[in-house]
This record gives sequence, C-alpha cells and structure tokens, in this order.
Amino acid sequence: MRPISRRQALLLGGVGAAATAAGGAGLVWSLSSPSTPSSGGELVQPDEVRSEGGRLEVQLEAAPAQVRLAGRQVSALGYNGSVPGPTLRLKAGDTLKIGLANNLSQPTNLHVHGLHVSPEGNGDNVFIAVGPGSTFDYEYRLPEDHPPGVYWYHPHHHGMVADQIFAGLFGAIIVEDRQPIEASTERVLVVSDTAVDGLGNISPASAMDRMAGREGDLLLVNGQSSPRFSARPGQRERWRIVNACVARYLRLRLDGQQLQLLGMDSGRFQEPRQVEELVLTPGNRADLLVTTAAGDSVLRAFRYNRGSMGGMMGQGPFGPPSGPTEQADGVALALFRVSGDAATPPGALPAQAAPRDLRLATVAAHRQINLAAGMGMGGAGMMRFTINGREFDPARTDTTAAAGTVEEWTLTNSSTMDHPFHLHVWPMQVIQDNGADLSLPDWRDVVNVPANGRVTVRVAFADFRGRSAYHCHILDHEDLGMMGAIEVR
Repeated sequence: MRPISRRQALLLGGVGAAATAAGGAGLVWSLSSPSTPSSGGELVQPDEVRSEGGRLEVQLEAAPAQVRLAGRQVSALGYNGSVPGPTLRLKAGDTLKIGLANNLSQPTNLHVHGLHVSPEGNGDNVFIAVGPGSTFDYEYRLPEDHPPGVYWYHPHHHGMVADQIFAGLFGAIIVEDRQPIEASTERVLVVSDTAVDGLGNISPASAMDRMAGREGDLLLVNGQSSPRFSARPGQRERWRIVNACVARYLRLRLDGQQLQLLGMDSGRFQEPRQVEELVLTPGNRADLLVTTAAGDSVLRAFRYNRGSMGGMMGQGPFGPPSGPTEQADGVALALFRVSGDAATPPGALPAQAAPRDLRLATVAAHRQINLAAGMGMGGAGMMRFTINGREFDPARTDTTAAAGTVEEWTLTNSSTMDHPFHLHVWPMQVIQDNGADLSLPDWRDVVNVPANGRVTVRVAFADFRGRSAYHCHILDHEDLGMMGAIEVR
C-alpha cells in the first residue's frame, strides 16, 4: 500500500493527515489465509438505551470491573460493569439525564463529546469534580436542529482523563436521523486500545509514554480482538465508528467493499463521499455506509506517522510506543464475511440539506492558538505541553468570545508531533489546511494540526453561553497541560 498524501487524506476524511509511514504492500486477506489472525468470536454490540417521548434517563456507574477484553479476564474500569458502556440513542430536541455514580477511588466527571449542548451548571461542564463515593445528576437538552450522527461520552477530570479512558471508561452516543437511512444492519464499532500486564491489570503508563502519548498493544473493537461478523451480498450496512483511543490515530481500510462516508464528528456531508481509506484521530468519529460485495474482507488499521519527540528532546527520533500491533500490513480489527444469496438492492438515500457554510460570514475576531511541546526549564525533566505558551490552569479563562458572533481561529503547531485539537460544545468548520482551501463545508469537533503546520477554522458561538474547554485530544498531552478554558458571554 502506498502512503497517502495530505490532500488525499483530506478527501478521505482525515483533515490535516500527513503522509503515512510503514507503507508496506496492501493485502486483502481471506479468512482462510494462514496470515489472518485468529478470530475473537462474533462481534458483540454494546448494550443500548433509547429515548422515549423526548427523554432519556439513564444511570451510569463508573467503577472497577472484571471484564473480558481480547478474550481474557481483565481488572479494568467500566460504566455499568462493561467496556464499552451502553450506547445512548437520542433524537434532536430530546432531553438527556444521566445520573453518574462514582465508585472509583479517585475523582471523575463526564463529557458528552461532540454534543452541541450547554456547558453551564449540570450540563457539559467539565470543571465539575465528582468525588469518590459521590453522585452527580447531569442534564442536557439537545437543540431541535441538532445534527444527527455518532458522538461519545467519557471522563474529563483534568489530570486523570487518559488513565480513566485507557482503563475502559467510554461509550457511544447516537443522534438519529430525521429521515431514516435504509440499512439492513447498523453496527456500533467503538475502537480502543489498552495494555494489560501478566496479572490481568491495566498497565500504568511511564513518564515517557505520557509524553509521547500512550498506545496500548491491545487494539479492540467493542472490547474484542478481531471479532467476526457477516452479511449477504448487496446489502447496505451502517457502521458508526468511534476512535476512543487515548493517542492512537486509526488509518482504516476495508478492501473489497464499497464505502460511503456520510460525515465525520458532528458534521454531515450534503452528498456521501466514496472512500477507500479513512483517517480518524483520537476522538474522531465516522458515519459510514458499507455496500457489501461477496467475499472475505478484513477491517484493518494501518500505522499513521504522527511525528516524534526527537527534535524536542534534543536527541534522535523518539516516537509513539510500538509493539506487536505495528505490522506493515496493519492490525486486523475485524473479520467480515459476505456470502449467500444477493439481497434486494437498497433504496435511494434521502436528500440531505446543505451544511451551514461560514466562509461568507462576518468574522468578529481572529485568533491564533499555538500548540507547543518542549523541554522544561534547564532542559531536564518532563516536557511542557502548552497552548499559547501556558499550561492549563482551571482558575484561568484563556479566551473570551461574544455570544452570537463568528470567529476565525488559526491553529498552529510548533512541535514535531501532530496534535488533534478539540473544542467542546461549539463545532468548527475547517476553512484551510496548511494553505489548501477546502472546496466544501467540512465540520469537525476534532481537527488534526500536523507537526509544524497550521489549520484555519471558523466557529459560530450560537445558542449557548458559558465556560468550556479546548485541548489536544492526545489525552496524555491534555493531562500534562495542553488545554485552555473558553468563556462565551
């Protein structure tokens, strides 16, 4: 397989994706191939709860749990005893109430990643700390015009985010379409990675792992290693994919099948985009249609080169941790068999309204947000991870925006590693990537800023006021200080 260009990655869904490493020859493995990893059993879907009558009330308990990960018993953390937690299905205009019970030994809280909801009070307020043995009642009201798509939830207590997600605290959120899309099957695929020691415990990260951004040697789909699933030829399936990894970028392929990307993150394209390869940074999600063709295919994750700390450390290349999952032909995430009688062709896709386009909007303010990493004072000890030269301080508000205005932010990265930039509550329209203008509206809530590169976005601060956050979604970097607070008033 040839490495893809940054521009190709833009077209395939990976905004800001740099050319990839570990090229290798692209292979389509048959399930009977001796090189195909052993299957992890039938794919299991997370438990699911749906809203009724415009409301969804659910209890989530964050607690230690004995769960099966990659076929072995592991002492992890889970919501309601499972990894992932239950999938929450909502509709635009719904009210979501979550009673969070913290039965961990440390503080936690909850972030509904990508939902356009209020950050105030008991909304998507990541400055709340829910102590051990305590409970907190969250309430979110989705706007009537909330975009459909796939979202997710996870802890966001600063300094502990990476550890808690790496141990298993995450789950998917689906906001349904106003007009249903015909599909024979819908699958939620929550991709995560972790590391487990010989005693079945989640392995702690070293200081070097945190600086690089940890990557576990177990790469899982819904907690399973290489699960299998099947379909008939000619069916249209809908796959909701979440990258719940702490730091790992996912460069995905499903050779032999027709793929159409409906949208990324909180954005929906007016027309589906044909794709062969998809790059998801940590925190990104993809809403994907798969039109099945007879044969055996493997959903693979190939290595993405997100840079190294070499230049920042004053020494040779030092990149993200590598392990047995880094083969040149990628990691087999899932095994997909299509066989049997051909299905009746699916109906046409419903028309989709054009997404909002801020390129002609009046811009009230221009800002530059610089993500940087380098050695601390004296060149010794831990690296510093900063935004505009400062590490996160929960008592400080770094950016103040006026409600009802549109701002243009230039996101720059002065380090030698990529940083995926996440803005809570308010989605971003990508305007320009490293000097290349985007020809169509592209909305994200996580935007990759390549090493020594820049991305320009516009943000409409509509609907909600309040204090929230932006940060690098390599969650170790966020915990180490690469985060800022924003208030809209």
